[in-house]
Amino acid sequence: MTEPMFLAVLTDPQVGQSVSLAGEESRHATQVRRIRVGEVVLISDGAGTAVRGPVTVSDKTGLTISVSEVLREPPRPVRYVAAQALAKGDRAELAVETLTELGVDEIIPWQADRSVVRWAPDRVERGLTRWRATAREAAKQSRRLRVPTVSLPTTTAELVQRIEQTQLTLVLHEDAEQFLAATPVPASGEVMFIVGPEGGLTDDEVAEFVAAGGKSVLVSDAVLRTSSAGVVALAQLQALAARG
Repeated sequence: MTEPMFLAVLTDPQVGQSVSLAGEESRHATQVRRIRVGEVVLISDGAGTAVRGPVTVSDKTGLTISVSEVLREPPRPVRYVAAQALAKGDRAELAVETLTELGVDEIIPWQADRSVVRWAPDRVERGLTRWRATAREAAKQSRRLRVPTVSLPTTTAELVQRIEQTQLTLVLHEDAEQFLAATPVPASGEVMFIVGPEGGLTDDEVAEFVAAGGKSVLVSDAVLRTSSAGVVALAQLQALAARG
């Protein structure tokens, strides 16, 4: 069975040291997961470093392990960014979860024209808290040593500016003429893909993104839901990168 993973601050961990959990992570490990002394667990900083070791303390005071191994995941040459449109129900959070499981580096909440959900100023923090918690839990579940950044919500105009800073931006659109698999992808740098809401992208949005340098592409011969389109795109990008 794969060891459970928890998140904590790590400062230059070394084999033989003790590392403890704090706060909610500690409570979850000891009271919810009921981790016992002797069990082996992973503790990650969510930024590419983790430690593995047996539990030496697990009680009301918290959970502590003795580090037997230090794991480090170096940054990849390509940084994947998903601009995910706000969506109704749990669609957007499902996208956050599966994108994290696949290894996305950053997720940008995007207020698209056809997004039914609107993050009013007094709802932004609540929305970000949900998305960030979803990303953290998905990283733990999938044993990802890096928790993706969930950025502040962006407008279409701000997204256009971001396109100009990327090596490649893909606009996922059902009316595109070219499949993603036929698109040359860079070996390094930032690759962003834009996912529309359930109602799809507007013609004006597509035009703005393409004018800024984005490439309109298909990821399927069917119309995918907003919760799955970005996941399919990321999987294809990773397969193309692996194939070289």
